[in-house]
Amino acid sequence: MGDRLEIRSVTARPVMVPLDRPVRTAAGDIPATPLVLIDVATTAGVIGRSYLFAYTRPVLVPLARLVSEIGAELTGAAVAPALRMRALERRFRLLGLQGLVGMAIAGLDMAFWDILARAADLPLASLLGGAPRPIRAYASFGIIDVAADERVILDAVAAGFQGLKIKVGGADFARDLADIAAVRTMIGPGIALMVDYNQSLDPTEALRRAAALAKFDLTWIEEPVAAEDLAGHARVRAGSPVPVQTGENWWFPRAAADAVAAGASDHAMLDVMKIGGVTGWLEAAALAKAASLPVSSHSFLEASAHLLAVTPTALWLEHLDKASRLLERPLAVERGCVTAQGPGLGLEWNEMAVDRLLV
Repeated sequence: MGDRLEIRSVTARPVMVPLDRPVRTAAGDIPATPLVLIDVATTAGVIGRSYLFAYTRPVLVPLARLVSEIGAELTGAAVAPALRMRALERRFRLLGLQGLVGMAIAGLDMAFWDILARAADLPLASLLGGAPRPIRAYASFGIIDVAADERVILDAVAAGFQGLKIKVGGADFARDLADIAAVRTMIGPGIALMVDYNQSLDPTEALRRAAALAKFDLTWIEEPVAAEDLAGHARVRAGSPVPVQTGENWWFPRAAADAVAAGASDHAMLDVMKIGGVTGWLEAAALAKAASLPVSSHSFLEASAHLLAVTPTALWLEHLDKASRLLERPLAVERGCVTAQGPGLGLEWNEMAVDRLLV
């Protein structure tokens, strides 16, 4: 069937998905989740699906329109992700692959790989040479209110999560210390604890805070400085007693290679939407293996569960649910782990829910 798979049409639908708890970050709050749902239909009748996270509502409809416009140019092309990626890289060479263009390309790439796996009636992880397997997950939270959020944190531990991450940096350092101390007390010493500064510090302040945070036995301190400041990250990494995590804002494998060369991080956190879809992830995962960097995922838990299953240095899956309200079969957490499901990426839209949330 692979020889007969050609792109017939691309549909992109913008939706706003309510959140049970708005996500508060040092860079601003996310009250609801703006997603673009992508469906790529083929001449063989196989439909590939993926979704994109637009971060903020003003870019939601433009992103959906861009996916549709790029998709229209691909009508009649073969579903061959590596070939399509190289062609799209040439198509947008003068503009560059960051921002909405990079997101659109990654979303299409994910849908192309979904098609190939569905055509073979396999989960994506199996098509890539592995198999779905339990991936250790951590529960991901925004900036917390210790009193109001104690129950949801304890519920995460009771659900079997082996790690937990909170965002910090929204107030003064005394507040950070108090929140981190309270969470460590709540979850005890046996649960991994990560903190995310969302690029809110300069290197000097990041080093000062890292020194004071070491006593809480943190697994990592995430994006302490601006994502593009590789020298700053390398400086923090060199002087921090807490491992440094970055990578969710690496745009395509070239940025991953630059960060590895700069010694910017002890870890690699890959975002399948920003790293270039499945094709980009596989290239970045190879770079991480060569540099002995543990790889964890950023968001997109359905696709990430497949990709971490075939990533040699896989460490953690971030459990930050964005799409389960829209899915016929949301992923379950079992004993603190998530196992990918198929066929393909395992995405089947609940069309009644999608209709209610369309923008």
